[in-house]
Amino acid sequence: MSTKPTTTDLEWTELDQRAVDTARVLAADAVQKVGNGHPGTAMSLAPAAYTLFQKVMRHDPADPEWVGRDRFVLSAGHSSLTLYTQLYLGGFGLELDDLKAFRTWGSKTPGHPEYGHTAAVETTTGPLGQGVANAVGMAMAARYERGLFDPEAAPGTSPFDHRIYAIAGDGCLQEGISAEASSLAGHQKLGNLILLWDDNHISIEGDTETAVSEDTMKRYEAYGWHVQRVEPKSNGDLDPAALYAAVRAAEAETERPSFIAMRSIIAWPAPNAQNTEASHGSALGDEEIAATKRVLGFDPEQTFEVTDEVITHTRALGDRGREARAAWEKSLAEWRTANPERAAEFDRIQANELPAGWEEKLPVYEPGKGVATRAASGQVLQALGAVIPELWGGSADLAGSNNTTIDKTSSFLPEGNPLPEADPYGRTIHFGIREHSMAAEMNGIALHGNTRVYGGTFLVFSDYMRNAVRLSALMHLPVTYVWTHDSIGLGEDGPTHQPVEHLASLRAIPGLNVVRPADANETSIAWREIMKRHTKVFGKGAPHGLALTRQGVPTYAPNEDAAKGGYVLFDAEGGPAELVLIATGSEVHLAVEAREQLQAAGVPTRVVSMPSVEWFEEQDQAYKDSVLPPSVKARVAVEAGIGLTWHRYVGDAGRIVSLEHFGASADAKVLFREFGFTPEAVVAAARESLDAVAR
Repeated sequence: MSTKPTTTDLEWTELDQRAVDTARVLAADAVQKVGNGHPGTAMSLAPAAYTLFQKVMRHDPADPEWVGRDRFVLSAGHSSLTLYTQLYLGGFGLELDDLKAFRTWGSKTPGHPEYGHTAAVETTTGPLGQGVANAVGMAMAARYERGLFDPEAAPGTSPFDHRIYAIAGDGCLQEGISAEASSLAGHQKLGNLILLWDDNHISIEGDTETAVSEDTMKRYEAYGWHVQRVEPKSNGDLDPAALYAAVRAAEAETERPSFIAMRSIIAWPAPNAQNTEASHGSALGDEEIAATKRVLGFDPEQTFEVTDEVITHTRALGDRGREARAAWEKSLAEWRTANPERAAEFDRIQANELPAGWEEKLPVYEPGKGVATRAASGQVLQALGAVIPELWGGSADLAGSNNTTIDKTSSFLPEGNPLPEADPYGRTIHFGIREHSMAAEMNGIALHGNTRVYGGTFLVFSDYMRNAVRLSALMHLPVTYVWTHDSIGLGEDGPTHQPVEHLASLRAIPGLNVVRPADANETSIAWREIMKRHTKVFGKGAPHGLALTRQGVPTYAPNEDAAKGGYVLFDAEGGPAELVLIATGSEVHLAVEAREQLQAAGVPTRVVSMPSVEWFEEQDQAYKDSVLPPSVKARVAVEAGIGLTWHRYVGDAGRIVSLEHFGASADAKVLFREFGFTPEAVVAAARESLDAVAR
C-alpha cells in the first residue's frame, strides 16, 4: 500500500485513511457482537479522534500517566469506542480481544469510559456535559500547576505547558453544566483548552431540530471563545486536513479557549444507517455492517479485521511518544538545574506527600467559646494555605459565607482582569454561581494532578452538584466540598435554604465521606484527617464533604478520636452507661446538655459525637463496640435532618430526634425550639428509650 501523503498541510497517507476506516468497522463490529451500544458517533468521529491521537497530541503510550502529556476528554462518553479504538491502534494497552469484549463483564472496555479502569482514560464520562466541565477544570489546574513550578517562563517554553483536548456532542452542549463551565472557561481565558463539537444534528429522538435552534457558535463567541467551523468533504466525511488546520490555529490562540464545530454525518458511510437516530444507540445489523465494509473496501465476511500493515503503522505512535517524552525530560532536567527548590517541591507534590511540619500549623481552640464551624474551617484553610502551596479553591460566589478565601490578595483570574487581586496563578478560585460545573471542574482539577482542590457552597445547593459529586465518589477523587449553612440553624432564609434530607442523601452515595464536625476543634481535626486521606498513604482516594454551621456552637477539648468518625465525647458517671446519646454537628451540645439533666436524675449517660459515619464504619468492630456498647440498648440519635442514617445505630428500643419535614423562616433559636431540638426533647426521647428497654 502506498504511503505517499495525500494532503499538503497534513501528512496523511493511504495507510492513515485505512487506519481510520479500520476504527470505523471495529466500532460497528464491537457493538454488533455484544448486541448493544453506540456505533454511529464512533464511526463518524474516527477521523477526528485519529487526527488528535496520531497527529496532534503529545503523549506516550508506554506511560499514559506521564505528567507532561496532553489530556484528552471524551465528553460524549456514550461513544466510548471513539476512544477505545484509538487506544488500541496507538498501543496504550488495549488489544483486539478487549474490543471484542466490549460492554461485557470484567472487560477493559465498559460501556462508558471509566477512569482508573482502562489505561489512558483521563476521566469517567457518561452523564452528558460532565466531560466539558472536567476539561475546563483540567485546563485551570494546568495553569495553576505552571504557576507553582515555572511561572516566569515564556509561553510555550515550560515543561509544564500542555493542552487539554475534548470532544463533545450535541447532548453535552444542551446540558446546562456545559454552559456553566464554558462561560467560566471564556472568562478565565483558558488558552490551553480546545473543545471539538461533533455537530451531527442527531440525538436519540431524531433530528436536533426537535429541541435546539440556537446558534451554538455565536453562543461560544459570546462566552469569549475562539470559534472555528470545519466543513466536511463533499462526500460527507470529516476532513482530517481541515480539522488539523483548525486545531493548529486553535493551538496558536493562547489568549482564549478554542471551540471547533465539526459538521459530521452520524454512522458515515453506512449506506442506510447514516444520518439516522437508530445508529446513535443501536447495533447496525449484519447486513448494514457488511454493506459498510464493502463501501470501505473491507471483506464483509470478516469481523474485527485489522491488517498487520495498519497496526504496525499506528503503533509507530509509541516511537514518536518516546521521542516527545525524551525531549520533555531534557527540558525538565534543565528546569531542575535552574530551579532546585521548586524541583524539590515538585517531587514532593508528585509523590503526593505533604510538607514537613504542616500539622503544627493547625489551630487549636480553647474549650467553652462559641465558634461557628464554618468560621473555624476558614481559619484552618488559611493556616494550611500558608504551608501547602498546592492547596487552592474557592466558592460558588459564597466565599464570605463559606469562609473559603484562602488568600484575599490572590485570585485565580487571567491577565487583563481589572480586579487588583487578579493573578493568573492565584490561590482563590471564583467559580461564580455555577455549583454543578464547580463540582465537575473540581473533579477535572483532581484528575489533572499536582494540586489539591476544595470548593464551597451552601449544603442545600449540593443538590445542584449531586451528579458531579457522585462521579467524584465513583472515581475515588481527592476533592473536598465545603458545605456550610448545614441545617435549620441558618435561620431566616427559610425552607428553600434549609437542608433537611441532604445529610442522609449524601451519605447514601457510596464512597463519599460526609463529615459534620461538632465544634471548632473537630473541624480542625477533620481537615487534618482529610488532608492525610488525600495522600498516597491511604491508597485509593475518596471525596469528602464537610457540613458546617452558620451559627456558633460551644467548643470542647480536642479529642484525637474524632478522626475515627465517632468517639466518646463525655462518658457516663456514677456507673456504666445505661444510655448513649449520639449526635453530630450543632446538635452535639444539645446531647451534652441533655446528659447533664439525665446524670442529675441518676441515669449514667454517655455522649458520642459522630462527625463521620463513613469514617466510623471503617474502624474495627472492637473499637465500634467500645464507643457503642452492644449491651446498652437505650440510645438516642440527635440530628437536625431526616433520621434515615440513624436507625441502624439506635436499634429497636432507640429513639431519633430528627426533622421529618421542611423548615421555616425564623430565627435559628426559635426554629430549634419549635421543631423540638432542645435538651428537654432529647431527655424525653431518652426516657422513652429507657422505658422501651425496660419492657
